[in-house]
Amino acid sequence: MSRATTTAAVVHPIAGPIAFCRKGSTAMLVQAVAVLAFALHAPGAHAQLPEPTDLVDQQHCMFCHTYDAPFLAPSFHQIADRYRNNPDASAMLEQKLRLGGKAHWGDMAMPLPAERGGPLSAEDARTLVQWVLSQ
Repeated sequence: MSRATTTAAVVHPIAGPIAFCRKGSTAMLVQAVAVLAFALHAPGAHAQLPEPTDLVDQQHCMFCHTYDAPFLAPSFHQIADRYRNNPDASAMLEQKLRLGGKAHWGDMAMPLPAERGGPLSAEDARTLVQWVLSQ
């Protein structure tokens, strides 16, 4: 009795077909793991950091922002999409959090810290910016 051989392609959304191999074989599993590892290190792949809830609450971020839809200001996802791959963005956004700043999205400027919950240290500003950029 002969065994039917079934082949399947491992297809990566960017790289296309990676290889053909027998379904259920160890080679297919190894290739799938390789594709996953490549995808996790591909541009646009990122790990979301845990929310710094105390800082978000202290600075009243949710008064103007939401996670995924514009409200009075852009969503955290929109900010991340715009600035994530910009090497100068982190410093600019940290400065804006610490000092307020002009509007880059519509008419609403970033309020001064005194209007949001008080002064923000450089370390806390970095924590908030890194969290937003991880969205």
